Amino acid sequence: MGVKTMDAKMLQKMFLAGAKSLEAKKEYINELNVFPVPDGDTGTNMTMTIMAAAKDVAGLQNPTLDELGKAISSGSLRGARGNSGVILSQIFRGFVKELKGLQEVDVNVLGNAVQHASETAYKAVMKPKEGTILTVAKAGADKAMDMLVNGDTEDVEEFCDAVAAEMEEALLRTPDLLPVLKQAGVVDSGGEGLMTFVRGAIDALKGKTTDFTLNTGGETGEVISFAGANSDVDIRFGYCTEFIIMLERDEDVVESRLKDYLQNIGDCVVVVADEDIVKVHVHTNDPGLAIQKALTYGSLTSMKIDNMREEHEEKVIRDAEKIARGEKTLPEQKEPEQPHKETGFIAVSAGDGLAGIFKDLGVDYVIEGGQTMNPSTDDVLSAIKQVNADHIFVLPNNGNIILAANQAKDLTEDKEVFVVPSKTIPQGIAAMISYISGRPAEENAETMTEEMQLIKSGQVTYAVRDTNMDGKDIKQGDFMGLTDKSIVSVGENAAEATIELIENLLEEDSELVSLYYGEDATEEEAQKIAEQMEKEYEDIEVEVQYGGQPVYRYFVSVE
Repeated sequence: MGVKTMDAKMLQKMFLAGAKSLEAKKEYINELNVFPVPDGDTGTNMTMTIMAAAKDVAGLQNPTLDELGKAISSGSLRGARGNSGVILSQIFRGFVKELKGLQEVDVNVLGNAVQHASETAYKAVMKPKEGTILTVAKAGADKAMDMLVNGDTEDVEEFCDAVAAEMEEALLRTPDLLPVLKQAGVVDSGGEGLMTFVRGAIDALKGKTTDFTLNTGGETGEVISFAGANSDVDIRFGYCTEFIIMLERDEDVVESRLKDYLQNIGDCVVVVADEDIVKVHVHTNDPGLAIQKALTYGSLTSMKIDNMREEHEEKVIRDAEKIARGEKTLPEQKEPEQPHKETGFIAVSAGDGLAGIFKDLGVDYVIEGGQTMNPSTDDVLSAIKQVNADHIFVLPNNGNIILAANQAKDLTEDKEVFVVPSKTIPQGIAAMISYISGRPAEENAETMTEEMQLIKSGQVTYAVRDTNMDGKDIKQGDFMGLTDKSIVSVGENAAEATIELIENLLEEDSELVSLYYGEDATEEEAQKIAEQMEKEYEDIEVEVQYGGQPVYRYFVSVE
């Protein structure tokens, strides 16, 4: 006989199992990045979003549906990172609204919850794009509604299987809706992330998953135990081990063989093969065994081993010391109290040079972040709280941070927040320059938005895999110049790729080029580029400034 209802305890297990599944596959989801640039972070953003909620969910003992829904909605909303994370948080938010005041869940509640989840996610995006996570969510909602109308089943498992199957088909169709996905030969990474969660949740419903302990990975290896009690963590495998194998022989089965071996000596195993390299992550008590096995396939690079038990013990000691001093165990990092003023500014930026530039332009608080490290909604909220002003302008400076900034704006009640939707660092700088003191905040917000859009900007980074995109053959390690996510220059030489990028940005009336060099570039290299450009284009002035940004060798703006 099938299952006709579920209680809060089962939904709690399903959520934690889905989170565990997403965490385990986050690197695979990252690898689905369309462009061959080193900022594929969809899996990381979605995992960090769901883990923010999982901490609260795991601590609930015998929860009601209301308590569970609040933990899921509030945690994911504040922890949301990147566009995929924000959309995922909205999916959860819409879903749990259907649970309010109920004691149990049947297929009717589930169907309405899935429908509400999709609607809420679509409303959160100003210009919804098909072929994304939204398409996958909508396919599930449409199927759920059809099943309810037709009265297909009262069995919860059958209902979930059918809805998930429809979502899987929609995921496979995403390349047909977004040509860029078909060109890259991948499905939508956000849609894959959502399905990874759904698969894990359904496994828990069917009793296939019994371990709901979560490991957040990253630098701390923090463990989240089911039903609270993560103050006394039992870390089964003590060393977080990561490395890259540079394959030295043709071996098609490296990924499966190495994964099977590592699962015998540890957990949290991630093995991702890409052409002639294999990325490896494992938690084990003997990193040497993992390394020795990997060496049989090739040479190793980017090796990193962290003692998670030691780090956990140090954290426990630090927290105990803080408690003894009467502090919170996780105190907010606060800057010195600022004098109250009418208008304040917040900018997101990575690199000490760029942070200094924004500070010089009048920014009160710089949130460290950008590509590969999108700040969460809660990070933006914390910054808003610390800026002592009535009107606050937030500059995300990255298209993947705008939704989180807007979510923080919606959650702020005591201050007026304006999100100036800057998608690049140069746009953010232009917006700050165009601010005029004494004008009404609304007028300044409009002017800043208009002026920043007059700036043409681009960036230079390196390729993480071989591909053919935008009519260009790209090899791993090549330098690429990108404008608005279009690759306009490719070369083995960073300077040549940068010059070609600038030339693509130049127009007949262009006068000034700003070149911000990152942590992997030198001032001498940047000055040579500037001298060559000024020699070839007499009417152009090139300013060189230190940015210090990671990942991107240069940021470029033309005006």
